[in-house]
Amino acid sequence: MSDVTGQGVEGARPGREAMTGASTNGAGGGNRRGRAGRGEQSMVPNAEFTSYYGLPIVNAPVWHSPDIPGYLFLGGLAGASSVLAAGAQFTGRRDLAVRSKAVAAGAITLSAAALVHDLGRPSRFYNMLRVLKPSSPMSVGSWLLAAYGPAAGVAGTTAVLGRFRRVGVGATAAAAVLGPAVATYTAALLCDTAVPAWHEGYREMPFLFAGSSAAAAGGVGLITAPFEQSGPARRLAVVGAVLETVAAQRMEQRLGVVGEPYRQGLAGRYLKAGRALTATGLIVALAGKRSRAARMVAGTALAAGSAFTRFGIFEAGKQSAADPKYTVEPQRQRISNRAGAS
Repeated sequence: MSDVTGQGVEGARPGREAMTGASTNGAGGGNRRGRAGRGEQSMVPNAEFTSYYGLPIVNAPVWHSPDIPGYLFLGGLAGASSVLAAGAQFTGRRDLAVRSKAVAAGAITLSAAALVHDLGRPSRFYNMLRVLKPSSPMSVGSWLLAAYGPAAGVAGTTAVLGRFRRVGVGATAAAAVLGPAVATYTAALLCDTAVPAWHEGYREMPFLFAGSSAAAAGGVGLITAPFEQSGPARRLAVVGAVLETVAAQRMEQRLGVVGEPYRQGLAGRYLKAGRALTATGLIVALAGKRSRAARMVAGTALAAGSAFTRFGIFEAGKQSAADPKYTVEPQRQRISNRAGAS
């Protein structure tokens, strides 16, 4: 159907007439036999994916470090500390309760400050409260912070001052109810984006954040509480550290190629340090129960490990958004799986 003219070949249809480097004989070979037994050489190489000028396919997160990783860590610490404080109060561990409430109030204040600083203007946070959209983690999270922050603040203030006991009890209960959601909603916030390393980890990320938050709150409790009241903090730290470690390992194994950013670059260094610190804190917390120095070391290591984990997850998302491979290869795998199933 083509014709050779003075301006070149007209009417050529490469999709039908040109052979690619793919197999043409159905057996994986690079040529085939014609009627006269001659081999036909492939003229067009196999197509390989590349994005336009190597640019990313999805937009990278516009959030900044250390604001947003700090917001993730401090919010988790606050939410889990409120749960620990409520449990300590209702079991008669007054010192642990008072100090955990103070930690929760301070952490959520700093977390909100980091978020507002990243937004640029406080009015942007207020604008998110104009509507409540249950399908939006950002909207739900804004309302959670707006409800949890005052409750944690009142609980911490009344506990430190030792006044308005009934008001403090109510605020403590409200903060404990909202605390688990505050500690984990940020996982849904990350996974609801198109960033490959975050989006594909939607199954394990909430458990990872829950464990990381519990490990941080338990670690800070070990530092601040007297020895005779530190048992709940130690148990919370151990459970959190184990949950965080298991969830992180399962997520990286399941993600396959998309899990590479969690092991490479700055994100990989952050997460490697976080795992080492968490393991150290877990071992010391179990081995040095009666030593104040051991409790200090364990608590510091657990809290630092939780912080490094949040920074690592944040950086892994940025790295995966910058490389088109992590967007395209999972799509190809899903198409291949559907084709094989059909």
